[in-house]
Amino acid sequence: MLDCGSSLSRVAIAYRTYGTLNAARSNAILICHALTGDQYVAERHPVTGKGGWWDVVVGPGLPIDTDRYFVISSNVLGGCMGSTGPRTVMTQAGRDDDPAVLWGTDFPPVTIRDMVRAQKRLVEQLGIARLFAVVGGSMGGMQVLQWAASYPESVFAAVPIATAPYHSAQNIAFNEVGRQSIFADADWQQGRYWQSGAIPARGLAVARMVAHITYLSEEALTRKFGRRMRGGSLAVFNDMFEVESYLQHQGSTFVRRFDANSYLTITRACDWFDLAAEYDGNLSAAFAGTRTRFCLISFTSDWLYPTAESRAVARALNGAGANVSFVEIASDKGHDAFLLDEPDFHRTLAGFLGGCAEHAGLAA
Repeated sequence: MLDCGSSLSRVAIAYRTYGTLNAARSNAILICHALTGDQYVAERHPVTGKGGWWDVVVGPGLPIDTDRYFVISSNVLGGCMGSTGPRTVMTQAGRDDDPAVLWGTDFPPVTIRDMVRAQKRLVEQLGIARLFAVVGGSMGGMQVLQWAASYPESVFAAVPIATAPYHSAQNIAFNEVGRQSIFADADWQQGRYWQSGAIPARGLAVARMVAHITYLSEEALTRKFGRRMRGGSLAVFNDMFEVESYLQHQGSTFVRRFDANSYLTITRACDWFDLAAEYDGNLSAAFAGTRTRFCLISFTSDWLYPTAESRAVARALNGAGANVSFVEIASDKGHDAFLLDEPDFHRTLAGFLGGCAEHAGLAA
Protein backbone atom coordinates (compact mmCIF):
# COMPACT_ATOMS: atom_id res chain seq x y z
CA MET A 1 0.00 0.00 0.00
CA LEU A 2 1.34 3.44 -0.96
CA ASP A 3 0.84 6.79 0.74
CA CYS A 4 -1.17 7.98 -2.28
CA GLY A 5 -3.81 5.29 -1.64
CA SER A 6 -2.85 3.07 -4.55
CA SER A 7 -1.36 -0.37 -4.07
CA LEU A 8 1.12 -2.50 -5.97
CA SER A 9 0.26 -6.19 -6.26
CA ARG A 10 3.90 -7.20 -6.63
CA VAL A 11 7.08 -5.27 -5.95
CA ALA A 12 10.61 -6.08 -7.09
CA ILE A 13 13.53 -4.47 -5.27
CA ALA A 14 16.93 -4.77 -6.92
CA TYR A 15 19.79 -4.93 -4.43
CA ARG A 16 23.44 -5.80 -3.94
CA THR A 17 25.28 -6.93 -0.83
CA TYR A 18 28.92 -6.74 0.23
CA GLY A 19 30.70 -8.44 3.11
CA THR A 20 29.35 -11.25 5.29
CA LEU A 21 26.35 -11.30 7.61
CA ASN A 22 27.48 -12.54 11.01
CA ALA A 23 25.83 -15.40 12.87
CA ALA A 24 23.83 -13.02 15.07
CA ARG A 25 22.66 -11.06 12.01
CA SER A 26 23.66 -7.90 13.85
CA ASN A 27 26.28 -6.30 11.57
CA ALA A 28 24.09 -5.17 8.63
CA ILE A 29 24.36 -1.63 7.27
CA LEU A 30 21.79 -0.38 4.79
CA ILE A 31 23.06 2.29 2.41
CA CYS A 32 20.40 4.56 0.90
CA HIS A 33 21.33 6.15 -2.41
CA ALA A 34 20.88 9.74 -3.56
CA LEU A 35 18.57 10.98 -6.33
CA THR A 36 20.19 9.33 -9.35
CA GLY A 37 22.14 6.60 -7.56
CA ASP A 38 21.42 2.89 -7.53
CA GLN A 39 22.40 -0.37 -5.88
CA TYR A 40 25.90 -0.53 -7.39
CA VAL A 41 27.58 1.21 -4.50
CA ALA A 42 30.95 -0.58 -4.48
CA GLU A 43 31.37 -2.40 -7.78
CA ARG A 44 31.57 -1.71 -11.49
CA HIS A 45 28.30 -0.37 -12.88
CA PRO A 46 26.86 -2.70 -15.56
CA VAL A 47 25.63 0.18 -17.76
CA THR A 48 28.37 2.80 -17.48
CA GLY A 49 31.33 0.52 -16.78
CA LYS A 50 32.46 2.95 -14.06
CA GLY A 51 33.30 2.07 -10.48
CA GLY A 52 30.70 2.06 -7.72
CA TRP A 53 29.28 5.44 -6.78
CA TRP A 54 30.63 5.16 -3.20
CA ASP A 55 33.65 2.93 -3.64
CA VAL A 56 35.78 5.49 -1.77
CA VAL A 57 33.69 4.76 1.35
CA VAL A 58 32.49 1.14 1.06
CA GLY A 59 34.99 -1.71 0.91
CA PRO A 60 37.63 -3.63 2.87
CA GLY A 61 39.40 -1.31 5.32
CA LEU A 62 37.32 1.72 4.25
CA PRO A 63 35.00 3.76 6.52
CA ILE A 64 32.15 1.31 5.86
CA ASP A 65 34.40 -1.71 6.20
CA THR A 66 33.08 -4.77 4.39
CA ASP A 67 35.50 -6.93 6.38
CA ARG A 68 33.43 -5.99 9.44
CA TYR A 69 29.96 -5.08 8.19
CA PHE A 70 27.40 -6.69 5.91
CA VAL A 71 26.38 -3.92 3.52
CA ILE A 72 23.05 -3.81 1.69
CA SER A 73 22.31 -1.30 -1.07
CA SER A 74 19.04 -1.29 -3.01
CA ASN A 75 17.55 0.64 -5.90
CA VAL A 76 14.62 2.71 -4.59
CA LEU A 77 10.99 2.02 -5.41
CA GLY A 78 10.33 4.12 -8.52
CA GLY A 79 13.91 3.72 -9.73
CA CYS A 80 15.11 2.39 -13.06
CA MET A 81 17.81 -0.15 -12.24
CA GLY A 82 15.64 -3.17 -11.57
CA SER A 83 13.27 -2.03 -8.82
CA THR A 84 9.59 -1.61 -9.62
CA GLY A 85 9.09 1.76 -11.26
CA PRO A 86 7.89 3.51 -14.41
CA ARG A 87 10.23 1.48 -16.60
CA THR A 88 8.99 -1.93 -15.40
CA VAL A 89 6.11 -4.03 -16.68
CA MET A 90 2.72 -3.29 -15.18
CA THR A 91 1.53 -5.78 -12.58
CA GLN A 92 -2.05 -4.59 -12.21
CA ALA A 93 -5.32 -5.86 -13.64
CA GLY A 94 -3.79 -9.01 -15.09
CA ARG A 95 -1.61 -7.08 -17.52
CA ASP A 96 1.73 -8.34 -16.29
CA ASP A 97 1.83 -11.03 -18.99
CA ASP A 98 2.22 -8.43 -21.74
CA PRO A 99 5.86 -7.28 -21.96
CA ALA A 100 4.81 -4.27 -24.07
CA VAL A 101 2.80 -2.70 -21.25
CA LEU A 102 5.15 -0.70 -19.08
CA TRP A 103 4.02 1.46 -16.20
CA GLY A 104 5.29 4.73 -17.68
CA THR A 105 3.26 7.68 -16.43
CA ASP A 106 0.65 5.28 -15.01
CA PHE A 107 3.07 4.39 -12.23
CA PRO A 108 1.54 5.72 -9.01
CA PRO A 109 3.26 8.56 -7.15
CA VAL A 110 5.57 7.36 -4.40
CA THR A 111 6.99 9.04 -1.32
CA ILE A 112 10.23 8.70 0.60
CA ARG A 113 8.24 6.74 3.18
CA ASP A 114 7.06 4.34 0.46
CA MET A 115 10.69 3.78 -0.55
CA VAL A 116 11.60 3.03 3.07
CA ARG A 117 8.66 0.64 3.47
CA ALA A 118 9.95 -1.32 0.48
CA GLN A 119 13.47 -1.37 1.96
CA LYS A 120 12.06 -2.66 5.24
CA ARG A 121 10.42 -5.55 3.39
CA LEU A 122 13.75 -6.31 1.73
CA VAL A 123 15.62 -6.30 5.04
CA GLU A 124 13.01 -8.61 6.56
CA GLN A 125 13.26 -10.92 3.54
CA LEU A 126 17.01 -11.16 4.26
CA GLY A 127 16.19 -12.31 7.78
CA ILE A 128 17.47 -9.18 9.52
CA ALA A 129 15.35 -7.90 12.41
CA ARG A 130 17.53 -4.95 13.32
CA LEU A 131 20.00 -3.01 11.22
CA PHE A 132 23.25 -2.00 12.82
CA ALA A 133 23.14 1.24 10.82
CA VAL A 134 21.34 3.08 8.05
CA VAL A 135 23.56 5.50 6.13
CA GLY A 136 22.86 7.85 3.23
CA GLY A 137 23.45 11.27 1.75
CA SER A 138 21.13 13.76 0.07
CA MET A 139 17.89 11.92 -0.81
CA GLY A 140 19.53 8.95 0.88
CA GLY A 141 19.74 11.05 4.04
CA MET A 142 16.00 11.67 3.84
CA GLN A 143 15.50 7.92 3.76
CA VAL A 144 17.74 7.56 6.81
CA LEU A 145 15.61 10.08 8.72
CA GLN A 146 12.44 8.30 7.64
CA TRP A 147 13.87 4.94 8.74
CA ALA A 148 14.64 6.36 12.19
CA ALA A 149 11.15 7.86 12.48
CA SER A 150 9.21 4.88 11.10
CA TYR A 151 11.23 1.97 12.49
CA PRO A 152 13.24 3.19 15.49
CA GLU A 153 13.48 -0.30 17.02
CA SER A 154 14.99 -1.59 13.78
CA VAL A 155 17.88 0.90 13.60
CA PHE A 156 20.77 0.95 16.09
CA ALA A 157 22.60 3.86 14.42
CA ALA A 158 21.62 6.41 11.78
CA VAL A 159 23.89 8.62 9.67
CA PRO A 160 22.01 11.28 7.66
CA ILE A 161 24.54 13.11 5.49
CA ALA A 162 24.12 16.42 3.62
CA THR A 163 20.34 16.29 3.87
CA ALA A 164 17.26 18.02 5.27
CA PRO A 165 13.92 17.18 6.93
CA TYR A 166 12.07 18.75 3.99
CA HIS A 167 12.74 20.33 0.61
CA SER A 168 13.08 24.10 0.55
CA ALA A 169 11.25 26.22 -2.01
CA GLN A 170 14.59 26.65 -3.80
CA ASN A 171 15.09 22.89 -4.06
CA ILE A 172 11.57 22.42 -5.41
CA ALA A 173 12.17 25.21 -7.91
CA PHE A 174 15.32 23.57 -9.30
CA ASN A 175 13.51 20.25 -9.58
CA GLU A 176 10.64 21.89 -11.42
CA VAL A 177 12.98 23.42 -14.00
CA GLY A 178 14.29 19.91 -14.65
CA ARG A 179 10.82 18.45 -14.97
CA GLN A 180 9.69 21.17 -17.34
CA SER A 181 12.73 20.61 -19.55
CA ILE A 182 11.65 16.96 -19.91
CA PHE A 183 8.06 17.94 -20.68
CA ALA A 184 9.27 20.39 -23.34
CA ASP A 185 11.22 17.73 -25.24
CA ALA A 186 9.42 16.71 -28.46
CA ASP A 187 10.30 13.09 -27.67
CA TRP A 188 8.52 13.25 -24.33
CA GLN A 189 5.31 12.10 -26.05
CA GLN A 190 3.21 12.62 -22.92
CA GLY A 191 5.42 10.16 -21.10
CA ARG A 192 4.81 7.28 -23.50
CA TYR A 193 8.09 7.70 -25.36
CA TRP A 194 8.98 4.06 -24.77
CA GLN A 195 6.23 2.96 -27.15
CA SER A 196 8.09 4.44 -30.10
CA GLY A 197 11.54 3.52 -28.83
CA ALA A 198 12.42 7.18 -28.22
CA ILE A 199 13.69 8.94 -25.11
CA PRO A 200 13.42 12.65 -24.27
CA ALA A 201 17.21 12.85 -24.27
CA ARG A 202 17.64 16.61 -24.65
CA GLY A 203 15.15 17.42 -21.91
CA LEU A 204 16.57 14.81 -19.53
CA ALA A 205 20.11 16.02 -20.23
CA VAL A 206 19.16 19.62 -19.40
CA ALA A 207 17.48 18.43 -16.21
CA ARG A 208 20.72 16.70 -15.23
CA MET A 209 22.79 19.77 -16.10
CA VAL A 210 20.65 22.04 -13.92
CA ALA A 211 20.75 19.57 -11.02
CA HIS A 212 24.49 19.05 -11.34
CA ILE A 213 25.14 22.77 -10.88
CA THR A 214 23.44 22.53 -7.48
CA TYR A 215 25.73 19.67 -6.45
CA LEU A 216 28.86 21.80 -6.81
CA SER A 217 30.05 24.96 -5.09
CA GLU A 218 31.22 28.14 -6.77
CA GLU A 219 34.69 27.42 -5.41
CA ALA A 220 34.70 23.94 -6.95
CA LEU A 221 33.56 25.21 -10.34
CA THR A 222 36.13 27.99 -10.28
CA ARG A 223 38.93 25.62 -9.31
CA LYS A 224 38.01 23.08 -11.99
CA PHE A 225 37.13 25.43 -14.84
CA GLY A 226 37.34 29.12 -14.01
CA ARG A 227 36.78 31.04 -17.23
CA ARG A 228 38.98 28.78 -19.32
CA MET A 229 37.89 28.64 -22.92
CA ARG A 230 37.96 26.02 -25.59
CA GLY A 231 39.24 26.55 -29.11
CA GLY A 232 36.94 28.00 -31.74
CA SER A 233 35.75 31.29 -33.07
CA LEU A 234 33.49 33.65 -31.19
CA ALA A 235 29.92 32.65 -31.94
CA VAL A 236 26.73 32.53 -29.91
CA PHE A 237 26.18 28.82 -30.59
CA ASN A 238 29.74 27.62 -30.02
CA ASP A 239 30.72 25.83 -26.82
CA MET A 240 33.24 28.41 -25.71
CA PHE A 241 33.84 27.64 -22.04
CA GLU A 242 35.14 24.43 -20.50
CA VAL A 243 32.37 24.45 -17.91
CA GLU A 244 29.83 24.29 -20.75
CA SER A 245 31.47 21.20 -22.18
CA TYR A 246 31.59 19.61 -18.74
CA LEU A 247 27.87 20.11 -18.12
CA GLN A 248 26.98 18.81 -21.56
CA HIS A 249 29.04 15.72 -20.90
CA GLN A 250 27.22 15.20 -17.60
CA GLY A 251 23.89 15.46 -19.40
CA SER A 252 24.74 13.18 -22.32
CA THR A 253 26.14 10.38 -20.15
CA PHE A 254 23.18 10.57 -17.77
CA VAL A 255 20.54 9.86 -20.42
CA ARG A 256 22.22 6.55 -21.22
CA ARG A 257 21.60 5.18 -17.73
CA PHE A 258 18.48 6.88 -16.39
CA ASP A 259 14.79 6.88 -17.26
CA ALA A 260 12.92 10.19 -17.62
CA ASN A 261 9.74 8.95 -15.95
CA SER A 262 11.78 7.68 -13.01
CA TYR A 263 13.44 11.08 -12.77
CA LEU A 264 10.02 12.73 -12.55
CA THR A 265 8.81 10.21 -9.97
CA ILE A 266 11.83 10.48 -7.69
CA THR A 267 12.18 14.28 -7.79
CA ARG A 268 8.52 14.56 -6.81
CA ALA A 269 9.09 12.17 -3.90
CA CYS A 270 11.88 14.47 -2.67
CA ASP A 271 9.70 17.56 -3.03
CA TRP A 272 6.85 15.98 -1.06
CA PHE A 273 9.12 14.91 1.79
CA ASP A 274 8.37 16.76 5.03
CA LEU A 275 9.11 14.61 8.05
CA ALA A 276 7.45 16.94 10.56
CA ALA A 277 4.20 17.32 8.59
CA GLU A 278 2.50 14.28 10.14
CA TYR A 279 3.50 15.51 13.60
CA ASP A 280 1.82 18.93 13.35
CA GLY A 281 5.12 20.52 12.37
CA ASN A 282 6.96 19.26 15.46
CA LEU A 283 10.07 17.53 14.16
CA SER A 284 11.09 16.36 17.64
CA ALA A 285 7.88 14.35 17.85
CA ALA A 286 9.02 12.27 14.87
CA PHE A 287 11.82 10.89 17.05
CA ALA A 288 10.04 10.72 20.41
CA GLY A 289 11.46 7.99 22.61
CA THR A 290 14.05 6.87 20.06
CA ARG A 291 17.06 4.91 21.23
CA THR A 292 18.82 5.14 17.88
CA ARG A 293 22.25 6.77 17.90
CA PHE A 294 22.59 9.58 15.35
CA CYS A 295 25.49 11.27 13.59
CA LEU A 296 24.48 14.16 11.34
CA ILE A 297 27.09 15.39 8.88
CA SER A 298 27.03 18.52 6.72
CA PHE A 299 29.54 20.41 4.55
CA THR A 300 30.38 24.11 4.72
CA SER A 301 30.02 24.76 0.98
CA ASP A 302 26.80 22.77 0.45
CA TRP A 303 24.19 25.31 -0.60
CA LEU A 304 21.65 22.70 -1.75
CA TYR A 305 21.27 21.24 1.75
CA PRO A 306 23.07 23.82 3.90
CA THR A 307 24.36 23.15 7.39
CA ALA A 308 21.45 25.02 8.98
CA GLU A 309 19.11 22.23 7.88
CA SER A 310 21.21 19.51 9.50
CA ARG A 311 21.51 21.66 12.59
CA ALA A 312 17.71 21.93 12.76
CA VAL A 313 17.47 18.13 12.74
CA ALA A 314 20.11 17.95 15.49
CA ARG A 315 18.10 20.39 17.62
CA ALA A 316 14.95 18.34 17.08
CA LEU A 317 16.77 15.18 18.10
CA ASN A 318 18.10 16.90 21.21
CA GLY A 319 14.54 17.94 21.97
CA ALA A 320 13.52 14.29 21.76
CA GLY A 321 16.33 13.29 24.12
CA ALA A 322 18.15 11.33 21.43
CA ASN A 323 21.81 10.38 21.41
CA VAL A 324 23.05 12.68 18.66
CA SER A 325 26.36 13.94 17.30
CA PHE A 326 26.62 16.69 14.70
CA VAL A 327 29.67 17.47 12.57
CA GLU A 328 30.15 20.16 9.94
CA ILE A 329 33.00 19.27 7.60
CA ALA A 330 35.03 22.12 6.09
CA SER A 331 35.05 21.52 2.34
CA ASP A 332 34.90 23.61 -0.82
CA LYS A 333 33.47 20.74 -2.90
CA GLY A 334 29.81 21.55 -2.40
CA HIS A 335 26.98 19.08 -1.91
CA ASP A 336 28.83 16.30 -3.73
CA ALA A 337 31.59 16.34 -1.08
CA PHE A 338 30.13 13.22 0.53
CA LEU A 339 30.72 11.28 -2.71
CA LEU A 340 34.31 12.43 -3.12
CA ASP A 341 37.67 11.92 -1.44
CA GLU A 342 37.13 13.98 1.72
CA PRO A 343 39.39 12.65 4.49
CA ASP A 344 37.73 14.50 7.40
CA PHE A 345 34.36 13.12 6.40
CA HIS A 346 35.75 9.61 6.06
CA ARG A 347 37.37 9.81 9.51
CA THR A 348 34.13 11.07 11.04
CA LEU A 349 32.06 8.29 9.49
CA ALA A 350 34.54 5.54 10.39
CA GLY A 351 34.90 6.85 13.94
CA PHE A 352 31.17 7.03 14.57
CA LEU A 353 30.46 3.58 13.18
CA GLY A 354 33.41 2.12 15.07
CA GLY A 355 32.22 3.63 18.34
CA CYS A 356 28.69 2.36 17.74
CA ALA A 357 30.06 -1.08 16.94
CA GLU A 358 31.79 -1.20 20.32
CA HIS A 359 28.53 -0.26 22.09
CA ALA A 360 26.64 -2.86 20.05
CA GLY A 361 29.21 -5.52 20.90
CA LEU A 362 30.28 -6.13 17.30
CA ALA A 363 33.66 -7.84 17.03
CA ALA A 364 36.37 -5.76 15.38
